[in-house]
Amino acid sequence: MRSIRARTLLLVLGLLTLSLGLIAYKSYRDAQHEIEELFDAQLAQTARLLAGVVARDMPPAARQRLQKALDQAVQAQHKSADNTLFSGHPYESKLAFQVLDEQGQVLLQSASAPSGVLEQMVNDLMQADNGSPVLLPGEPLANIAGHLVGYHRVTLDQYHWRLFILRDVLDGHWILVGEREDVRGELVTKITLRSLLPDLFGLPLLALLIWLAIGWGLQPLQRMAMLIRARSPDNLAPLLLAPLPSELEPISASLNRLLLQVNQLLDQEKRFIADAAHELRTPLAVLRIHAQNALDAAEPGDRDEALRQLGIGVERATRVIAQLLTLARLDPSVVQLAMAELDLLGFIRNELAELTPLALERDQELTFEAVEPADYQLLGDAPSLGTLLQNLIGNAVQYTPAGGQIQVIVEAQADALLLRVQDSGPGVAASQREKLFERFYRQGEGQGAGLGLSIVRRVVELHRGSIHLAESPLGGLEVCVSLPRRLENSMRDMLQH
Repeated sequence: MRSIRARTLLLVLGLLTLSLGLIAYKSYRDAQHEIEELFDAQLAQTARLLAGVVARDMPPAARQRLQKALDQAVQAQHKSADNTLFSGHPYESKLAFQVLDEQGQVLLQSASAPSGVLEQMVNDLMQADNGSPVLLPGEPLANIAGHLVGYHRVTLDQYHWRLFILRDVLDGHWILVGEREDVRGELVTKITLRSLLPDLFGLPLLALLIWLAIGWGLQPLQRMAMLIRARSPDNLAPLLLAPLPSELEPISASLNRLLLQVNQLLDQEKRFIADAAHELRTPLAVLRIHAQNALDAAEPGDRDEALRQLGIGVERATRVIAQLLTLARLDPSVVQLAMAELDLLGFIRNELAELTPLALERDQELTFEAVEPADYQLLGDAPSLGTLLQNLIGNAVQYTPAGGQIQVIVEAQADALLLRVQDSGPGVAASQREKLFERFYRQGEGQGAGLGLSIVRRVVELHRGSIHLAESPLGGLEVCVSLPRRLENSMRDMLQH
């Protein structure tokens, strides 16, 4: 289900229906119990009234008149066609009573009273219980009054009856008052249905009200969606929604953070394009001139020289593009370093093995010094550290004259590792050293774009290290890089996530 509104409504209505069902069941059970208690009290009260009306000394003629009046009342109930006050009630036939003497002979009874109730109960009691009968043949019923008096449930004439039996000790009478249990069931059902009907009819109305309430509650989310849809593609300003519910604050903060990151990416792309246009304009113009000179050259020697210069220009443009791409990849706003345990000593040896041909090509001596044994483990990103070493060696090879010397030294300290790259080149004045970290700044006649040390400093910053320039013991420039063995926890989490 894709709609939050529909899903919430379904959940709320499901819980509400379940709750109402449990409440209705509990109400039904409570109503059934209370009605049965009330009816049982009415049975007992009717039995005591009958005990007071039918006495031992009541004349037979009076009992006959009373019995005749009861029979006429039942007949009037069946013959009456209108709902007058004297027409009786349909439930009268489901209520019954009997008054019996000590021998079980009927003295007075209602027309709906089932016959043989006391006899059936006595027969049931006379059945052997563990081999011993409760009542012996010919024994008076008074001897088992304790078993007969009280409430009972019996089945007579295919109906279930609830009976109350009272023993009138003074008159020696038995009073039986009962009612059919389907009367109680009908009454409980009617009461329960009448209490549930408002809920059943009110549930659709409640569902509509809940639907409207959920829609009102989701209005801030709808307003946020409308605001985002109405934005132009180039509008990356933060979303300003006030007041904002607490549930939407994380979403708004995440969206604003995403917009900020997208804005930073666009700025990075614009900066990269501007840098590339700035730095490649002159090399491309030079390449066009060399190509034109090669076409216009009359002598083979002039043509070869023009083509050689063209190759040098292509090489320089390739290096510029590679450094620009590396600098863009190391932008702190988007870089994600794969920090891992690294043996810096072995790593530098492998990198120098690949970079040695650059020095040999210019007849330069590239040496490596390290104190062993020592711990050279640190937490770092191997690709970016490789870029750092390639730029340091590349710069040293470029600015060191042929036959010069380049020395790489690594030192192990307690909490950091030091990497020194020294050369025997012309060196850099102390006042100019800080400018070497600026982009596109070149010292002397080099083939680079002035991005090498900018890239190196970017890698050092990402590793929370430090870098400084000094005069080399070999006479040229020394670049000293300090890399901590462990990054701070907050910085490491930021880089990894």
